[in-house]
Order: sequence, then structure tokens, then C-alpha cells
Amino acid sequence: MSIFSRLSDIVNANINTLLEKAEDPEKIIRLMIQEMEDTLVEIRSSAAKCIAEKKERQRQIRYLSDDIADWQSKAELALSKDREDLAKSALREKAELGHRLKAIKADLEVVENQLQKFDQDITLLQNKLGDAKNRQRSIVLRQQTAKTQLRTRKQVYNDQLDDLMFRFETAEQRIERVEAESEAISMGRSGGLAEQIDELSDNDDITQELDALKASLKKTTTKGKK
Repeated sequence: MSIFSRLSDIVNANINTLLEKAEDPEKIIRLMIQEMEDTLVEIRSSAAKCIAEKKERQRQIRYLSDDIADWQSKAELALSKDREDLAKSALREKAELGHRLKAIKADLEVVENQLQKFDQDITLLQNKLGDAKNRQRSIVLRQQTAKTQLRTRKQVYNDQLDDLMFRFETAEQRIERVEAESEAISMGRSGGLAEQIDELSDNDDITQELDALKASLKKTTTKGKK
């Protein structure tokens, strides 16, 4: 595949469409970036050669222009010396150099047009490459996030986790039953304590009454002895 057909494929490629079709978006965009970078290197290498050709054509044009001016001067000198034959020969040399100059200028125009095309291609490809790299960072981040979410959701919906949560719920229910029994026992003990206190009060009354009875009987016994 030539550099120009590859460039055309890359430039015309719709990154979004490629990513939608790809099984591994991160892989396809990594390959695309590599292809773009390789193509960019090749285009710049070709552009460098083109610049060298431009400089060579410009150098040839300068030399030919100088030679043409020189033959023009020689033709004028020969004519001033009444050497029309030499003047004609000088003008023929000048004309031949003029044809060569015209051809080289035409070549230079082609080279400059090609160089301009290279510049456009490089700019376009650099924009594509920048877009791809931006998308690569976004895709990597999204893929990492998606993998993390997937692992989390797998854990959340894991049957073992469901079983564990069921065990937690069962344990909580057992604890609640034990707490209820404890509260029931405490409630019973609270009522018994109140009753015991009331009994203490009743015992005091009986004791007082018993003491009063004993005192009364003692008085009666004493009077009888007298």
C-alpha cells in the first residue's frame, strides 16, 4: 500500500464508526495511532526530499539566470564590435539556456505544489492524530471505569454475597429474639421487685402490730400478778 493510499484511508476513516465496530476499542485506536504516526514519519521524509528538490531547482534557476545574463552581455559586446556572427551564436546559447530555465521553472512549480500538498496532508494528519490521542485517553479511562463497575456489580449480584446477606439477616433475627426474651425477663423482674418492696412495707406494719400486742399482753400479765 502506497503512502498516499494509506493517508487517504486514514483521513477518510471515521474514528467513531471504527470504535463502534471494534471488539476492543482501546486496541483499535492504539493501532490507528501507530499507523498515523508511521504515516506521518513517511510523509515528513517525503516532504524533506521534496524540499531538497526545490532547493536544487532554485539553485539551477539562479545559475541559469546568471548564464543567460552573461550570454546576453556577450551578444551585446560582440555586436558592439561588429561581430554579428558571434552575437548570433551568443543569442543561440542564451535561447538554449532559456528553454532549460523554463523547463526547470515548470519542475519547480510541480515540486512546490507537491510540497504544499505535503504540508496540507501533515496538518490534516496531525489533527487526526491529536483527535485519536484525545479519544485514546478518554477510552482508556472509560474502559477502566467500566471494568471497575463490572467487577463491583459482579460482586453485588454474586450468589455467595446474597447467601452471606441472608445469613446476616438470620443472625439479626436471632439477636432480636434474644433481646426480646431479655426484655421480657427484665419486665418480670421489675414487677417482682416492686412486690417485694410492698411486702417489706406490709411486714413492718405487722411487726409494729405484733409489738403492740406483746406490750399489751405484758401489761395485762403484770396487773394480774399484783
